[in-house]
Amino acid sequence: MADPARAAKLAQRIKVVVAEALGRRIKDPRVEGVTVTDARVTNDLQHATVYYTVFGDQAVQADAAKGLEKAKGVLRQEVGRNITARLTPTLEFVADQIPVNASNLEELLREARKRDAEVAALAANARHAGDADPYKSDASGDVDIDEDDFDEEDLDLNDDEDLDEDRNK
Repeated sequence: MADPARAAKLAQRIKVVVAEALGRRIKDPRVEGVTVTDARVTNDLQHATVYYTVFGDQAVQADAAKGLEKAKGVLRQEVGRNITARLTPTLEFVADQIPVNASNLEELLREARKRDAEVAALAANARHAGDADPYKSDASGDVDIDEDDFDEEDLDLNDDEDLDEDRNK
């Protein structure tokens, strides 16, 4: 097994080589709108998965998948010429779902903002259900403190012999 760091470097190189080859060598109009987003290589460096995106409807995406499958041999040949590995990895093309997931996430965020605005509008006109201070007590605020409430030990806090090594009582 190869080092995972080497596999990551090889994946980045394969991503660049495939993207360049799609622009230079492949003349198929079905793959003109393909953008290579990522590549992953197994730790044994035998198989590479290349992720791509295509903007358009389902028919355009299906045509791009067919075009990539047809060009797989030429792309693997280009990868073999441009990497430093004993064996050229097989290529597998997978449509990347990140744009779809991102649009779903954007829709969820839009809905959350709308609900937050509704809650803020309701909170602007809201009042307390009970008293404004539910913890107020019946006792008056002025409480007299007698001298009998304190012991001499409470007042003698500066005596060093009562303090421990952490300077706490």
